[in-house]
Amino acid sequence: MLRTGAQYRDSLKDGRNIWIDGEKVKDVATHPAFKPIVDIRARIYDMAHEAKTKEVMAYRDEKSGQENCIGYKLPHTQEDWHAKRRAIDTVMRDIKGYAVRVGDETVGEMWSLYDGRDVLNEVDPQFSKNIEHHIQHVLDSDTFHVSANTDPKGDRSKRPQDQDPDMLLHLVKETDAGIIVRGAKYETAAAYANQAFVKPTIANWGDDKLSDYALGFICDMGSPGLKHICRSGFTGRAPADDYPLSNRADEVDTLLIFDDVFVPWENVLFHRHTRAAAYIRGTLHRYSAYPYTLRLLYIADMMLGAAAFNAKQTGLDAQPAVREKLALLIQYREMINAHLTAAITMSQPSPGGLLMPNQSLLYTGRHAAINQLPMMMQLARELCGGQICVTPSKATFDNPEIKPWMDKYYTVNEFWQADDRRRLLAFARDLLNSDRAGHMVTFELFAQSPPFAHLNHIYMNFDMSSALDYVKDCAGLSERVMDQWKKK
Repeated sequence: MLRTGAQYRDSLKDGRNIWIDGEKVKDVATHPAFKPIVDIRARIYDMAHEAKTKEVMAYRDEKSGQENCIGYKLPHTQEDWHAKRRAIDTVMRDIKGYAVRVGDETVGEMWSLYDGRDVLNEVDPQFSKNIEHHIQHVLDSDTFHVSANTDPKGDRSKRPQDQDPDMLLHLVKETDAGIIVRGAKYETAAAYANQAFVKPTIANWGDDKLSDYALGFICDMGSPGLKHICRSGFTGRAPADDYPLSNRADEVDTLLIFDDVFVPWENVLFHRHTRAAAYIRGTLHRYSAYPYTLRLLYIADMMLGAAAFNAKQTGLDAQPAVREKLALLIQYREMINAHLTAAITMSQPSPGGLLMPNQSLLYTGRHAAINQLPMMMQLARELCGGQICVTPSKATFDNPEIKPWMDKYYTVNEFWQADDRRRLLAFARDLLNSDRAGHMVTFELFAQSPPFAHLNHIYMNFDMSSALDYVKDCAGLSERVMDQWKKK
């Protein structure tokens, strides 16, 4: 089925325990800190029912005959990936901003486990069946699925067993019906999602084949014993006219406390088996890195558009030095676009029979996009100029006593009147200079693991054989040197 926005809002009324700024939240769908992002997620659901966007947002399954969300469809062809990109583009343009955690970018993590069914079968064939069931369940129910990864970690120089064991999520007890877990995780969007794929972040179990910390399972976000402790929101800190992105699309992050939470066996995807845990850590972003990196394309477009408008309105875009800086922003934008396009054009069959983006190209593009983001933001600041940090609020522009002065000094020409000028500066300030802008940089740097881990993914997924073979021939080396490399 395809959910409606109203059905999604109703699904959040499950008695979940949420706190923000010391307040216990009664209704997450209407609370001021959460309502804007809940409205965005509800809007995405409704878009799958509207005549204008339905064909882009949904598809009809050939086997079941039912309509499903295109973002949750298992990818078997390049067209499946092109369809996903069209859907994301439609969403971003409709919500007039960007949102990272809405489900399509996290469901791919379960597809990685789908590829690892042979590994799961080594532990228990039931776990392999569980992942197939849950992938189908997400399709059938159109549930809002997120991912819980990062732990509080504690003292990382010590093993979890040598400090407070709750720093990392761990097994407390096994029962005939399931397992009981305790610990904590961080997850963006958990407070207003339906379920999360919970898995380990740190593989610090050494050579142990079994570990109480090697757990992967699906958890209902309204489970008894689960507590959501959220960071302060950006929504409402300042008027929406002055900070449009902060008030429109703040994706609230949550510290999830698992206080002896029960997980039924049918929701357990791997259990104490360190090889399965290591496998999912190594392949976790095989699919999800694509929609995640695609989000960075929209950040690039927003920076480029804000900078280009600021340069054009005063005629500075005619100056070679300004064009050079705009060209660097264009280059950044097109670099992301090129890697995304090439990753699908050069896509690869996955071990489980799906079609995955070319791993080397995808991971290379992701790292480049994230690594260059802070530099590109500074470049956009330079092009927008100092007025993004000194422009008064909309209330100042609206005050009848001083409005004539504001209109006079913020009107540039017949095309750019004071109101449009103020709106552009407010948008650029929120995008580049606000609390949310600083949060965005840190989030993008670490949301899919830190940059050093991205580099490791690049190394592990690049086929070195062509370069090595070329050098072997050019240098006249023996075949023995290639044999040594293959043994490594």
